Amino acid sequence: MPNIGPLELVVILVVVLLLFGAKRLPELGRSLGSGMREFKDSVTGKDSDDDKHRTELEAGEAAKPADAATRTEAPVEAEPRT
Repeated sequence: MPNIGPLELVVILVVVLLLFGAKRLPELGRSLGSGMREFKDSVTGKDSDDDKHRTELEAGEAAKPADAATRTEAPVEAEPRT
């Protein structure tokens, strides 16, 4: 595969500028960057919920477990053996 030189990069940038326009390019760059960041976080397993939980634990505000009275699930009944 041949290397891409400076002339080819200039041609690509001019085509992108003509297709999308100067006003839209910063928005496209921002959305591309945020999409890449979200992809990287999902691949590495990082999540904003994990960060929030970690800061709550550091502050001493551990999540309280739900008690049995507030559960919405129906109780599981054992099936009779035959």
